Amino acid sequence: MSPSLLRALPDLIVLTVAVAGQSLGVWWAWRHVTRFPDEKRRPARLAIGAAAGISFAILVSGFLLRFERVAGHIPGSWPAWARGLTIAWILVSLSWLLGFAVVRWFSRRNGQVHSAGRRHFLKTAHGAALAAPPGVLGYAVFIQRNQLVLREQRIEIPGLPPDLDGLRLVQLTDIHLSPFLSHAEVERAVAMASETRAHVALVTGDLITTRRDPLDDCLNMLKDLRADAGVFGCMGNHEEYTGAEDYTEREGARRGLRFLRHQAAPLRFGNATLNLAGVDYQRSRKPYLVGAEELILPGAFNVLLSHNPDVFPVAARQGYPLTISGHTHGGQVRVEILSADLNVARFFTPYVDGIYRQGAASIFVSRGIGTIGIPARFGAPPEVALLHLCRA
Repeated sequence: MSPSLLRALPDLIVLTVAVAGQSLGVWWAWRHVTRFPDEKRRPARLAIGAAAGISFAILVSGFLLRFERVAGHIPGSWPAWARGLTIAWILVSLSWLLGFAVVRWFSRRNGQVHSAGRRHFLKTAHGAALAAPPGVLGYAVFIQRNQLVLREQRIEIPGLPPDLDGLRLVQLTDIHLSPFLSHAEVERAVAMASETRAHVALVTGDLITTRRDPLDDCLNMLKDLRADAGVFGCMGNHEEYTGAEDYTEREGARRGLRFLRHQAAPLRFGNATLNLAGVDYQRSRKPYLVGAEELILPGAFNVLLSHNPDVFPVAARQGYPLTISGHTHGGQVRVEILSADLNVARFFTPYVDGIYRQGAASIFVSRGIGTIGIPARFGAPPEVALLHLCRA
């Protein structure tokens, strides 16, 4: 076996499983059409054939692009549109396989079906197994992904200086400006954040996803962000992956956006000082926040900006009473089953969405605005976060 084919073998296995799932869905739909009246049977079969052709084209073309990149024939990253569509249809295909497996198991467990009611139930279950995955995916891609909300979070802090009681911080994070997020949506988020009339605005990383994404456009839109004491930020992992950290810092400064890279910015409010400290993306499995304790200003209220929320325990030990992060997208696709919050981010971090506490220290993790991988959100709508600091 050639090295190129060996590298692509996992992709070919997933493609085979995905095509099997698609074939199962087409087979069920084609079989179901036989019950239609004669005049409706031909249009229905034409629709099924067209849908099948499009589905298989999406899967196969996406995987061909993937194979070409893995084999080294195409430089750069896998195109975002191909990646997103292919991952989406893989999920649909695997959901079909799982749904049909569950229904078949149920029917065999219950033995021979005699009652009309039970036969009707199994037919309905088969239909639900076929229809639910595309329906949920459509809602996640076309509806909830665009349901931007303003989320207000009260953060109670013991010993907060009186002059900082009621201070408002507005946060934008994980914008991921790309083919799956329009300029209009970013402009809407910036306008929503500015309308809060916050004291400080924060941008906590991942402005883009790949080198092909329009970083300058994102910075130009963020320059319209308004807050009394200015706009501050930190770098995300995608600024690091794309080699854009220095450029983002330099071009952001030209537009009035100050990205803090192992730096601190003390801001005076009455007789109190809010000390914003920012760090570059903190890689997993490496020591976190090395030297960040040097950014703490004695006598001030110190806030750490870190894209990766996993730093929270270290930040708390170093003396930061508040950490503000993003990175997780709130799980992006999350489902609650039997009081269990199921999402991919849970496999990587316990800090997925919202406020967490450790002793007197707190961290807030925002769901952010954009998406990564599959262009969908389910159970984790995009948000602009407005944080209210309050004395405990």
